Amino acid sequence: MAEVTVEIVGFAESECGPFPCDETRSCGLETCYPSNSLMDAISALRDELLAGYGDNVEVKTTLIDEEVPDRIKEIIEERHPPIPIILVNDRVTSIGRISLDLIKEEIDYALEES
Repeated sequence: MAEVTVEIVGFAESECGPFPCDETRSCGLETCYPSNSLMDAISALRDELLAGYGDNVEVKTTLIDEEVPDRIKEIIEERHPPIPIILVNDRVTSIGRISLDLIKEEIDYALEES
């Protein structure tokens, strides 16, 4: 069982973040360029985290196109986080985009806590 769960919450057809995908790759991901697609970015993120952390990290996707789970509704009502919402071990982060380095920082923090 994974020690850390990274959950990405968003819309299937949305972009991976508020910034356009460009050659600088400030997000740290290569394989999803230049799609700017949330789903492509999640796949690229999953591959990178698997390579770096192995089975210690699980990446989950929760799409809210058709139905928003109650626990996600509560998060949105209470915190108003940007979409995509990045949860690490069910804790809302302030990241608001798919960013390998920022998500790795959150994972490392979660691993230190456990």
